[in-house]
Amino acid sequence: MLSLKEKDRPIIRKLLDAGCCGRCVLRFCCVGKYSSYQLSIEDINKQLLAFLSEADDQPSCEASDPTQTEDPPSKKLKLETLQAGDDGGTETLTANAEPKVQSEICVACLGVLQDFCDQSYTTQVCDAVRKGEYQFDSLMLAVSLPAQLSVREHSCWLHVKKEAREKSMCLDKEDLVQVKDAFKWATQGMVGKDLGASVLTNSGFEVSVGFTHAETDGDCHFLATTCSDCFKPTKNKAVIFLVFGVLLSSNYPCPPVHPATRCTPLDTTLQHASVFIAGRYNKFSRELPQTPWVIDGERRMEGSVEELIAGPLLSSFRADGFNFSSSGREDVDVRTLGNGRPFAMELLNPHRARFNKAEIRQLQETINTSSDKIRVRDLQIVTREAMGRMKEGEEEKTKTYSALIWTKKPLTHTDLDFIKNIKELKVDQKTPLRVLHRRPLAVRQRVIHSMSASFLDTHHFKLQLHTQAGTFTDYFLSFFYFMVFYQSVDVDWPPAVPE
Repeated sequence: MLSLKEKDRPIIRKLLDAGCCGRCVLRFCCVGKYSSYQLSIEDINKQLLAFLSEADDQPSCEASDPTQTEDPPSKKLKLETLQAGDDGGTETLTANAEPKVQSEICVACLGVLQDFCDQSYTTQVCDAVRKGEYQFDSLMLAVSLPAQLSVREHSCWLHVKKEAREKSMCLDKEDLVQVKDAFKWATQGMVGKDLGASVLTNSGFEVSVGFTHAETDGDCHFLATTCSDCFKPTKNKAVIFLVFGVLLSSNYPCPPVHPATRCTPLDTTLQHASVFIAGRYNKFSRELPQTPWVIDGERRMEGSVEELIAGPLLSSFRADGFNFSSSGREDVDVRTLGNGRPFAMELLNPHRARFNKAEIRQLQETINTSSDKIRVRDLQIVTREAMGRMKEGEEEKTKTYSALIWTKKPLTHTDLDFIKNIKELKVDQKTPLRVLHRRPLAVRQRVIHSMSASFLDTHHFKLQLHTQAGTFTDYFLSFFYFMVFYQSVDVDWPPAVPE
């Protein structure tokens, strides 16, 4: 049974006469029971008519009152009433007339809640989902509706508001059930059952259905000229809502006119939330950029670190694309050794999102065996929020470098002793030419926190530098003949994964 109340009867009559479908009648009666919308449109219509006929069959209060002592109405009064009915009918007779459910397309939802809440349409949606070959346990149903439905809904609300006011009823538009919600309540049970998945309000897998209605596209056009401010951001939304109602009542018919066609369904679209995977990489080649090296529209080198990592990941997750980020970047001719550089990759719209630890370990091995130029470690799936830890390493953390230095003048062990005493050395560095294509020209102050040197022979020594993130180490060592080895970013992310 529909959860309707006595006060709903005049609203139901008025909406049915205006051409609203059964589900839209339930919406305007503020019926919030999911199961009511899951009934077929035929069953809803039958129950609405049965609900109205109950009132017509009940005897009047005066006839059932045994204490009635007044004289019955005179024949003259009865005759006048019947004559008035012959001339054009009376409000009382109209209210008692047998209501009819309109067979035309609903003036409020344009057929969305009439013709697309059945098994045949949900089967089409489920077939599109299966064709996408996504891996999921739950889904979220999203609905896109034509903008003119808001205008038509408001028009219907103004139409029944007068009736409610005359009967001292409170009908707040905020209490109305939205078309989107009614559609979801009616269909999500069938979709979930067909696909064997839970339909949630928040899920990583989104199934989007949409509708369009070309015939009534012009319903909103009057707002562009009469209420241009309605389309501007404003804090006082209550005022805009009031202005909208005034303009609509004077520029749009209440109730709306009957459409000749129903809504047209759009293609079902599928979207899975991004998966984020992180790790650390070592780079062993001095001819491999971190990202594709394109200057003036021309690619300078083949391959890159991100492409070598992304290839196996895209294939395994069956993702549509990726976004690569890392904690800083090394020059193309600098090797990355030690613990490596933290990186993260956002995999866009992955069709597969669940991997166990053994599968991730196998995926890491696939990356490492695909090329001898890089090696990945600590590969793992992380959350979007956890990626913020990696970005800390770019400006707030420290980094460690080592450089092999050659000197023309012969050296001794004692010649290097002074280096270990250099602490918190501040250097002003101008943006190098090699990075001007991606960073503005400026002088930036960086700090070299400490240095140490290891004697190798009379013309070679190894210099270890502990620097602030963002220090151009090669810039600082430009007066030497040197070879730089990048060691690590001193940030404890991502967590180490036991081999």
